[in-house]
Amino acid sequence: MVLRSMPSPAWLGADNPEGDIVISTRIRYARSLRGFRFPHHASNDDLKRVQSAVRSASKGLKLDQMNRMSEAERDFLLGSRLISPDFQHREPGRALLLDESRTVSVMVNEEDHLRLQALTPGWSLPNAQVAADHVLDHLSDRIQFMSHPRFGFLTASPYNAGEARRRSALFHLIGLAHTKHLPSVLKALAAWDLTARGLFGETSRAVGAFFQVSATRGDVSEFRGACEYLIQEERRARREVTRDTLHEKTRSAIQFAVASMDLSLAEALRVFAWVRWSASAGLTLGPVTPRDVDLWVSSMEVHGTQDSQTAARQRAVFVRNRVEYL
Repeated sequence: MVLRSMPSPAWLGADNPEGDIVISTRIRYARSLRGFRFPHHASNDDLKRVQSAVRSASKGLKLDQMNRMSEAERDFLLGSRLISPDFQHREPGRALLLDESRTVSVMVNEEDHLRLQALTPGWSLPNAQVAADHVLDHLSDRIQFMSHPRFGFLTASPYNAGEARRRSALFHLIGLAHTKHLPSVLKALAAWDLTARGLFGETSRAVGAFFQVSATRGDVSEFRGACEYLIQEERRARREVTRDTLHEKTRSAIQFAVASMDLSLAEALRVFAWVRWSASAGLTLGPVTPRDVDLWVSSMEVHGTQDSQTAARQRAVFVRNRVEYL
C-alpha cells in the first residue's frame, strides 16, 4: 500500500534537552464519555456516536482526523509512537486526531473512548503537560466524561482510574545495560512506583536498552526527581566505558547488520542502539547524529505489512543502507 506523505512527529525535533539519554517525554490521558459503555463492551452504533461526539467537540482545535489508514500508514504512526499497538484502526468508530505539529494525538475508541497524548522532544515534561492540557481542557468543556466522587475518572482498566494520567519518558539506558548496573537502578525506580516498559508499550520488551519509564500516580516532583536520578546514573555508567570499547562494540554491530540477509526487529534495534551511543559520544560516524538514529527507528517497519520473512529481509536492507558506510 502507498504511504501518503506524512510529517515527522514533533518529538524528533532538534531542541531536545538531555537528548543523548532521553528521546522524548509524554503525557497521556485516558477519558471515557458519560452515557456510553467502554469500547470493548459498546455496540458499533455507540462507538460511532462516540466518534461523532469527539469530532464535534474537537472543532476549533485544528486537528487532522484520520478515519481510514493503510497498514503502511499505521506502521509509520506506530513507529512514530503516535498510536499504540492495540489501536484497532479498521474497526467501526475508530479515528485518530493529530495536531499540525504532530505533538498531540488522540485515539478514539482504543481501550477507552479517548487516549490523548502529547509527545515532546528530549526531557521536556512541562512542554508535554501544556500541550496535552490545552487539548484536554478544550474537550472537557464540550464533553462530559465518566467520573466518580471517590474513584475519580473512570476507565476501562481500574488500574488507570483516578487522575487517568500517565507521565512517561523514553530513555536510552545502554550504558547501564552494558555495565550491568541496570537491574539495581530499575529496582530503585520500582521503589518510586515507576514502571519501565519497552519501546512500544506494555507488551513490548526493552530491546536495545530503550525504556519507557512511567508513573500513573504520585506528585509531578517525584516523577521529575526519579527521571533526573536515572539521567545521572546513565551518565555515570557511560563514563565507565572506554571509547575503544564503545568503538569496538559499534563496529561489531555494524558488521553484523551488513552481513545479515534478514533481521528481526530486536536485532535491528540492538544495532541502532550501539550506533546511537557512538553518535552521542562523538565517535566518527560521518554526519550521523543520535536524532538521525531516532528517525531510523521511528521509520523502520514495526508492525509488518508483509509476511514475517519478507519483513525481516526488508528490515535488513533498511538497516544496511544506513550503517554500511559509517
